[in-house]
Amino acid sequence: MKNLSCPHCKSLPAPGHFRKIVSKFGHFYRNSDRKYIQRYRCHLCQKHFSQASFDRCYWQRKRQFNERIFRQLASGTTQRRTALILELNRKTVVRKFLLMSELALSELERTNRLHPLALNVQFDDLETYEHTKCKPLSVGLVVVEKTRRILGFYVARMPAKGPLVKKSLKKYGRRPDERAQGRAELFTKIQKFVHPQVVIKSDQNPHYPKDVRTYLPAATHITYKGRKPASAGQGELKEGGYDPLFSLNHTFAKMRADIARLIRETWTTTKKPERLFMNIALMAHFHNQRLKKLNC
Repeated sequence: MKNLSCPHCKSLPAPGHFRKIVSKFGHFYRNSDRKYIQRYRCHLCQKHFSQASFDRCYWQRKRQFNERIFRQLASGTTQRRTALILELNRKTVVRKFLLMSELALSELERTNRLHPLALNVQFDDLETYEHTKCKPLSVGLVVVEKTRRILGFYVARMPAKGPLVKKSLKKYGRRPDERAQGRAELFTKIQKFVHPQVVIKSDQNPHYPKDVRTYLPAATHITYKGRKPASAGQGELKEGGYDPLFSLNHTFAKMRADIARLIRETWTTTKKPERLFMNIALMAHFHNQRLKKLNC
């Protein structure tokens, strides 16, 4: 209560005169989560506010479903099935999904700041699509080696490849390649989470060395030749023997299992890359939370 200020007039309490500016003014019962919320009164503007005024869920109804929706969408359940299970309107699930994803992004950054700077990380990308295979997407991911803690990710549009090129050009026109921009934003974001002399492991993608030299010039970049995928893990895990990128490939396989939009051979597809980014944010935060509990 010492740092409390009025949200209406933005007045800050002066030292030693706190009670003359803001004082308690009863309370009310909030039905959504069955809690008593303290109310306050500002003596400068004569307006009232409460503890809930500073909450990002302010004015939100059915907040008791927030945590359940978060866990469902980060555990391989679609929005429609989540609405069916919780007996909610699908629009309610979408609104809460957007809010929870914003909270997950900020919480993901906050919790990563609490850890020591990473000394060994792994980086690569997987491919999925929006609406149709003629409109592919690239999902880049950086994880800490061994602990598999997710540091950052990006979602970028990319042109079609192979036999789908002609069909994609004819039906949807020329598609932009946003992967370079996505990698630039990702490496810029993780600079505050990794040691300047970090060891980065990846496959032999020819574009990765330039990005590493640009954004992490003191880092050591180790590359490995791509290996044949195994039948398990949606093709992200590799067949037999020691996999030097196991932490990353295992996290990719888990991501495909935990996000309904990424499950292959399914009718659940991403219509907007921005929503896929938000869904990955939910999964990443849930993933890091779960890892922390397992390591305790």
